[in-house]
Amino acid sequence: MTEPTKPDNKRRRVNFSKEKIEIRDTHEKVRTAKKRTEQSARWLERQLNDPYVKRARAEGWRSRAAFKLIEIDDAYKLIKRDSYVLDLGVAPGGWAQVAIKRGAKKVIGVDLLHVNPIEGVDLIVGDFTEQEIQNQMLEMLGRKPDLIMSDMAANTVGHRETDHIRTIALAEAAAYFAIEFLETGGSFITKVFQGGGVGEMLDALKKNFKKVYHFKPKSSRSESVELFLVATGRK
Repeated sequence: MTEPTKPDNKRRRVNFSKEKIEIRDTHEKVRTAKKRTEQSARWLERQLNDPYVKRARAEGWRSRAAFKLIEIDDAYKLIKRDSYVLDLGVAPGGWAQVAIKRGAKKVIGVDLLHVNPIEGVDLIVGDFTEQEIQNQMLEMLGRKPDLIMSDMAANTVGHRETDHIRTIALAEAAAYFAIEFLETGGSFITKVFQGGGVGEMLDALKKNFKKVYHFKPKSSRSESVELFLVATGRK
């Protein structure tokens, strides 16, 4: 990781999409505490100094990931007014917030983790891949979804290939669920990682959707290997 430069205490302006915000060009250092590893200290320092994290906190978004969905929706116009949306891997809730704010009529979010209530969103704690949870989501939604979105990633074990395979498996599960249950004309978003392994899923999406795109949001960290597959126009 590149060592952070020392602040010069000047003020600068940073552009985010169509808006401008002003932040102080300061850098917060984090020391390794007795119960904090060097790795966790680096992660915390990165979080404290990430401009998207600062903006998310200022604007009331649950996480910086909200800006990724905003960029995706700006590009492909996926969130329609009065649409019905399923959010797979909803925690901590940034994507669900964006869907509601952009006009979705009903949003159901599911995650293994407990999520604090989000206005306008119905939440389920459970494993999306289980048939019982899938049935519950669809029953609560009350009709076929217009948009299924997944920001799911498997818990990392520290082995890059294993982490990649596990996350791609989640993306595949979300993709085949979308192919089966999406409303005609509906859209699907899922996170994948660069490094291959998506060929079969990509073929299935191209067969069942009019258009399939790869998208790398500007709000993704430069060192991140994440990409998003965006499929529009369910046939």
